[in-house]
Amino acid sequence: MGSVRASHVIAVLVVLAGGLLALYPPAALPPEMARPAGLGIATIGLLATAALPEHVTAILFFLFAVLFAVAPPEIIFAGFHSSAFWLVFGGLIIGLGVRRTGLAERLAAAIGRGLGTGYAAIIGGMVAIGVALAFLMPSTMARVLLLLPIAMAMADGFGFAPGSRGRSGMVLAASFGTMLPAFTILPAALPAVVMAGTSETLYGIAPIYGDFLLLHFPVLGLLKAITIAVMIVLLFPDTPSAPGARDERPRAMQRDERIMSLLLALALALWVTDFLHHVSPAWVALGVAAILLLPAVGLVPAQAFSEKVNYGSLFYIAGVLGLGAMLNHSGTGALLARAALDVVALEAGDTVKTFGFVAGLGALIAMVATQPAVPIIMTPLAESIAEAAALPIETVLMMQVVGFSTVVLPYQTPPLVVAMQVGNVPMSQGNKLCLAVLAVTVFLLIPLDFAWWWLLGRFG
Repeated sequence: MGSVRASHVIAVLVVLAGGLLALYPPAALPPEMARPAGLGIATIGLLATAALPEHVTAILFFLFAVLFAVAPPEIIFAGFHSSAFWLVFGGLIIGLGVRRTGLAERLAAAIGRGLGTGYAAIIGGMVAIGVALAFLMPSTMARVLLLLPIAMAMADGFGFAPGSRGRSGMVLAASFGTMLPAFTILPAALPAVVMAGTSETLYGIAPIYGDFLLLHFPVLGLLKAITIAVMIVLLFPDTPSAPGARDERPRAMQRDERIMSLLLALALALWVTDFLHHVSPAWVALGVAAILLLPAVGLVPAQAFSEKVNYGSLFYIAGVLGLGAMLNHSGTGALLARAALDVVALEAGDTVKTFGFVAGLGALIAMVATQPAVPIIMTPLAESIAEAAALPIETVLMMQVVGFSTVVLPYQTPPLVVAMQVGNVPMSQGNKLCLAVLAVTVFLLIPLDFAWWWLLGRFG
């Protein structure tokens, strides 16, 4: 109970600070930025402390944003017409269909046979599957929503009951394992794609897949994946009480399972080949969801749709996307970045300071405006930073990845929170894992990453 009371006290203090900033802004902050900044601080505080359910925080954000006219309605409610919102919606229905038809259990049994029965091997295998899938599917949310039903079915097979540490560990392994390392795989995470597009638009520099992977994946991808697995085993220890996969001959597929398999294979094929047909993963998920909901198909009947779909996840996604859109529209993130650049005096030859500054500023902006906003704000500043530090602009552009791949708390990355909501994992457990991985990242992985860049000759 003590930790709960502490989180509530922190939440109240942060909300009060946001309110005071909105009502009594400092002279250096324009009034048109004060209200969005104050509301942003209050909303982020509630999300970070989990003092209220995430969907309640999102609804309060919508209410106060509209009442105090902090931004136009199309900005505040931008999340509802974002493709990410509809990807989550479609993914939730696909996940429900995979579970209802028994396909999740079949896939879980097949995967479980290769993982063994040791808890560390199970968690490590789940993280490895998530990383491998990041090389195949570009959409993080689609990967998370595909892996979750399988991870929960595997948890059942290993005897991890709802609410157990083992079950939480498997959900966190699937979501963190396919989310955080993916920042280092060029098409596998939205911030990396945004960074590539903005750098090409502004400077004519288009990152190459193999070069991007060599620079970032060995430390911030592979070693971070190992860190995630180790931290889960240490923070959420458990012992399987069941074998996970039975040895008897698998049962024959029934009609519903065959249809679900075909639809899932179709979705996977379209997700993997989106670079060819350019159809958003969201519309693929929505199309498959529509087929599942058809009465003639009957895989997700109306009652299951009404009772089993986690609508709280949808409001959370819309709220976080609206928050990011509001802060970007107000210019708060850009103001923060330029103020930091004015305060920190970068000098030629001081590569350690520049590396730390760009990484730290990127992580800070991600806390304010979520990960995809980092390259939008940081890329235009890259030329000024490169000139001050006497570094190649390509090097400064790549430093952004260190920043937006450093996640402080789960609320910054909607797929992580959706995973925890769907998997019934308390936000406090996600916060604990995030902070543990953050500590290892700051004190070990980022210094190792700097050394790796030095070996590759990236500092000129």
